[in-house]
Amino acid sequence: MTYSGVVKVGGPADVHELQDLMISKVAVGPMENNAYLLRCRATDAQLLIDAANDAETLLTLIGGDGIGAVVTTHRHADHWQALAEVVAATGARTYAGRYDAEGIPVPTDVPVGDGDTLRVGRVELRAVHLRGHTPGSIALVYDDPHGPPHVFTGDCLFPGGVGNTRKDPVAFTHLLNDVETKVFDVLPDETWVYPGHGKDTTLGAERPQLPEWRARGW
Repeated sequence: MTYSGVVKVGGPADVHELQDLMISKVAVGPMENNAYLLRCRATDAQLLIDAANDAETLLTLIGGDGIGAVVTTHRHADHWQALAEVVAATGARTYAGRYDAEGIPVPTDVPVGDGDTLRVGRVELRAVHLRGHTPGSIALVYDDPHGPPHVFTGDCLFPGGVGNTRKDPVAFTHLLNDVETKVFDVLPDETWVYPGHGKDTTLGAERPQLPEWRARGW
């Protein structure tokens, strides 16, 4: 099956099969959050990005092999509603951005800083700290040795714009500057973007809009 990245709450996961990594995307909860299960194909180790809601759906997706880690991209409550239940059921270690950990009610085992490396089996993910949507939001970059990179952006980058900065011009400038310098300036157009809500995109599809985003201020 061809991966589309289009999922809906109550529907099946969509699976992006890469050579070394399988990425399963599912939508959960009233805000239609995306959760992503990453599975190393060499070791079957698994990592979950955002235990956002509906623990039953997430635990079914995880299956009997369990997970070693849950990464919360940022502190907003719609991204951790199922975190406590998933951790209790799996024993997974919790990861979150260093400056957002205090705003997440489930204790963070491993605070994550800019440039830190996270592992799922033999696959490495690089953390990118992006200020503005929250103080400690993180994106995760998988630099696929067999193809273009893949980046999980939480609520910092979507098709059509950066995340909500609540009409705060300072926060917006921080976020757009960080997204430009740490994501667009270092990753190619072919980079696949997996956001915290809605459809996927690529950096190439969004790059021409950067001046428009800056001019409109959101």
